[in-house]
Amino acid sequence: MFFNKKNKEENTSNLVKIAALLIHTAKIDQNYSIEEEEIIKKTLVSLGAEQNDLDNLITKASKSEENANQILDFTREIKNLEEMDKIKIVKSLWKIIYSNKDADIYETNLMRRLAGLLYIDNTVMGNIKEEIKKEYL
Repeated sequence: MFFNKKNKEENTSNLVKIAALLIHTAKIDQNYSIEEEEIIKKTLVSLGAEQNDLDNLITKASKSEENANQILDFTREIKNLEEMDKIKIVKSLWKIIYSNKDADIYETNLMRRLAGLLYIDNTVMGNIKEEIKKEYL
């Protein structure tokens, strides 16, 4: 299991990594919107973050994302999640991408790379993409 009920510090660290990946995705098109931040917050809560800790998590994740050299820093732990949680994160990534009604080449390239890094089958990734695309377009 990804989240350890006895180790809040480890849980916070993992949530920061997830948030950093979500923020990275939101920023890749040079337009980090309030709507994207709301998607990030909802995702973190659905993964176990406490509502009153969200701003702190986002602040830490933003600093982590700014200082990271590559997305491997964020995906290392995420790939070990249960499939259901990985799918939840991937859906949120696509929601962030389609929240502005368009997916550019950098965003789609990022998602292709993430499919491999997170061990998500291309068919599953494509199905999630189409599901979210219909929701937003």
